Amino acid sequence: MTLQPPPLRSRTITYGVIGCGMMGQEHLRNIALLPGTAVGAIFEPDAAMRARAAALVPDARFVDSIEALLAQPDLDCLLIASPNHRHVEQLQAAAARRPLPVLVEKPLFTDPRDLAAVQALAADYPAPVWVAMEYRYMPPVARLLEMAADATGGIRMFSIREHRFPFLSKVGNWNRFNNQTGGTFVEKCCHFFDLMRLAMGSDPVRVMATGGQAVNHLDESHDGRVPDIFDHGYVAVDFANGTRAMLELCMFAEGARWQEEISAVGPRGKIEAFVPGPTRFWPDHLGAPPVAQVVVSPRDPKGPQVHEIPVDPTLLEAGDHNGSTFYQHQRFLELVRGQRTAPEVTVLDGIWAVRMGLAAQTAMTEGRVIDL
Repeated sequence: MTLQPPPLRSRTITYGVIGCGMMGQEHLRNIALLPGTAVGAIFEPDAAMRARAAALVPDARFVDSIEALLAQPDLDCLLIASPNHRHVEQLQAAAARRPLPVLVEKPLFTDPRDLAAVQALAADYPAPVWVAMEYRYMPPVARLLEMAADATGGIRMFSIREHRFPFLSKVGNWNRFNNQTGGTFVEKCCHFFDLMRLAMGSDPVRVMATGGQAVNHLDESHDGRVPDIFDHGYVAVDFANGTRAMLELCMFAEGARWQEEISAVGPRGKIEAFVPGPTRFWPDHLGAPPVAQVVVSPRDPKGPQVHEIPVDPTLLEAGDHNGSTFYQHQRFLELVRGQRTAPEVTVLDGIWAVRMGLAAQTAMTEGRVIDL
């Protein structure tokens, strides 16, 4: 008689991880908070990042290639948290060798020439692919999305302001250059374009934008190259259902109380989410960091209603995204265990977010309106 492995619902789920830089380590800390999980093997070519990852998951095996990672027999799923421009080739490697369920960090791709390959992968990959859009899962943002239809009577205008710190230093300074990130409005802002499309329940048809590089990284040089990533801009988006959205990004405004301010407005009223930045960046001399809020402002009767949305301090310690990485992993784990039938954030969602970011970059650099 052949012994069958225990069902996925009851046994430990083992992850294979590609990339353990800053974001990869945040994923490791959050996986460790989920019962019934383990990290089995990691591919990370940078020695310093391997050492940091080993301190977080001392039982994990480190391998020297993606091929060696995919050959590990005990893996149930993959996490891809490598530099942006590697995502497509790594997904293709998994598809060719061992198509496990995968959680792939945003952006899904960076080069418009890769769109056809990503679409083919979406059509042919036999396991679920979940694109990591953490901002959907920030508790105040999730609450806004949950309450928006009733609070607004149907969203007509949607606005996102992110005032934050500059890009942090990463391995090889890969995030300093457009050809490796897709540009700031792909690398940083695909989260927000995903939120717009989710909130509006419609696809974008037109993108207008202005932006550039005003302050950050201009005094840096890496292998003789000056960074070319933008640090600010405005993006306006028209959607097929007649709604409109706007993004305001400033990456030299880390002194602000709120990192994200999101508002949705409709005929019945307005709802807003106010999200603080990473707890580790809040100055000690200011006391306790602010607690996220959702504010509902009906037109009748007038008067804002303030709801504090506290987040478990353990989750705030585990990452820089207001607890969202943990909640995302909870849902992905349910998918791997067969308790969900499909990813909440699909490859198509990931494609649209990148297309909107690329359109914003093009609108900025070429000074024209982009029709999608």
